[in-house]
Amino acid sequence: MLQLISLLVENKPGALMRVTGVLAARGYNIESLTVARTLDPELSRMSITVDVEPSQCAQVIKQINKLINVLQATDLTEAPAVRRELVLVRVRSAKEDRTTILKEADIFGARAVESSVDGFALEATGDSEKMDAFIRVIERYGDIEVTRSGMVAVSMEPKKLKLAPPVRKEYLEAQEVTTE
Repeated sequence: MLQLISLLVENKPGALMRVTGVLAARGYNIESLTVARTLDPELSRMSITVDVEPSQCAQVIKQINKLINVLQATDLTEAPAVRRELVLVRVRSAKEDRTTILKEADIFGARAVESSVDGFALEATGDSEKMDAFIRVIERYGDIEVTRSGMVAVSMEPKKLKLAPPVRKEYLEAQEVTTE
């Protein structure tokens, strides 16, 4: 079953590799993975959709939380959260279908972000099921190319994440000098 895991990690080389390594070593398939910096350029937020049984998800999160550079890993599968996926669709179609395509796109809240002589590039966001339906509707009008971002999510839990400030290297070195 697909589980949605949200991680807050230090924005450092190797952080992504360590997280995906934990999942790969246990034979779990990653369905989607998105990573981007947060407002703090030293932190990144990961959203991972992974195929793991719900009974094993808690154990996976415990293992991920133990990793270097991981500040917090949480299961958002059943938690209150906003979940979205971005889909970009390039549609090559006949001129007589273009007005209909734009009307169909509007029904899904999609918009044309580029157009050319051959067709459109459409952008839509929503849950995965809605994006699947959008793609099925649009593919009736011609040749399409699809790019999906994967699921991103933000928790709507009332509690605020509390992180301890990092211990500065200079402070640790000063402590060592005073204890000698």
